[in-house]
Amino acid sequence: MTAFTATGRRLAAAGFLVAGLFAATLPAAAMDIQEITTPGGLTAWLVQDDTVPIVAIKFAFAGGASQDPDGKEGLANLLSATLDEGAGDLDSQAFQTRLEDLSVRIGFDTGRDNFYGSLRTLTPNIDDAFEMLRLAVNEPRFDTDAVERMKRQIVSGLRREANDPDAIAGRVWAEAAFPGHPYGRPSSGTQDSVTALSPEDLAALHGRLFARKDLKISVVGAIGPERLAALLDSVFGALPEAGELVAVADTALSPEGERKSIALDVPQTSIRLGLPALKRDDPDFIPAFVMNHILGGGSFSSWLYEEVREKRGLAYSVGSYLIPYEHAGLWMAATGTRSDRAEETLAIIQAQIARMVSEGPSAEELTKAKAYMTGSYALRFDTSDKIADQLLGLQVEELGMDYIDTRNSLIEAVTLEDVRRVADRLLKDARPLVVTVGSGAS
Repeated sequence: MTAFTATGRRLAAAGFLVAGLFAATLPAAAMDIQEITTPGGLTAWLVQDDTVPIVAIKFAFAGGASQDPDGKEGLANLLSATLDEGAGDLDSQAFQTRLEDLSVRIGFDTGRDNFYGSLRTLTPNIDDAFEMLRLAVNEPRFDTDAVERMKRQIVSGLRREANDPDAIAGRVWAEAAFPGHPYGRPSSGTQDSVTALSPEDLAALHGRLFARKDLKISVVGAIGPERLAALLDSVFGALPEAGELVAVADTALSPEGERKSIALDVPQTSIRLGLPALKRDDPDFIPAFVMNHILGGGSFSSWLYEEVREKRGLAYSVGSYLIPYEHAGLWMAATGTRSDRAEETLAIIQAQIARMVSEGPSAEELTKAKAYMTGSYALRFDTSDKIADQLLGLQVEELGMDYIDTRNSLIEAVTLEDVRRVADRLLKDARPLVVTVGSGAS
């Protein structure tokens, strides 16, 4: 997670724009997605919606925290926190003041495999808004005072996380799962690594990541394709054609079956466990998605929720999820419970994993899961921002425009045999990597 920047605090305090302006619903089935090509050769997906005078843009560059050099962990995260802290002739205060005057929101974030950006503006200010985005993308200042301020904020958060069992469990689990691989390094960095980062480090990573090749862009709002094309070229057209990304090797969780217990004097024990799973392009991903919903992905209906929370009251929250990184696939489960009940809780989770293999769900459970998953899909498209997020995700995962129309039918097509097959493939004889952090650990 990136630091909550000064921009975010000021906009939140000001009650940025009127919430209703960003709540226009555009049903997925009714969307007209246009793929446009700019005169400069960029491509973008556009959903033109003139019902409210706003435009939301989301974009992603290839490469994220996995591009942090060894010893400079947290660099991409710091980059995401500093790009809007001054650009061009505007220092941090002037840049932020200009954004507030225009009622424009610009933000950046980093994932493991991609670096993300966003813009949201009212259409009367669109030319000025895109100019502010152009400055942030092309001419970030990385002034020493602004960089040091953001470093202090990030280090302060890392210092708090040093006593947070959930944060510790996540970090230790990743380190154990991917030793020597970029996925095993802390994406937010460490207190020491972040403290040592410099403006020169930021400028170097910016130069390596920000390029037109593999740039994905989605836009939703009151703008036509011709005007959008010109604005996109103004923002991204001067970037180099290709970046200088370090190759990241495909990997898999290793070692399975290991248990790590970290002692921490807190009343609750945090539990993380995981197994190798599937990348997004695997033909079994949708059946695995349905299987996981029944096992632990359905918030109030899953087996884990029923067995751990409802029947025994062992945890407030428990769940599982698939993580399809670009170079690895994971299945993970997580919860927190009283330290004296941690072993019991872990045993119940592992029993449900075994049950999914030995019994599988009933026909009724599968029907209910598919009904929920297909019925709730429309909620991902009920605001401009959500629509832009979904379109960007489809591009990053290379699923194609028609996925919006075919996704529910793919879920509906999943059978009990499919669920049992994928459960056998992923969970049979499961030997998860387990990390526990709490006072009961030793």
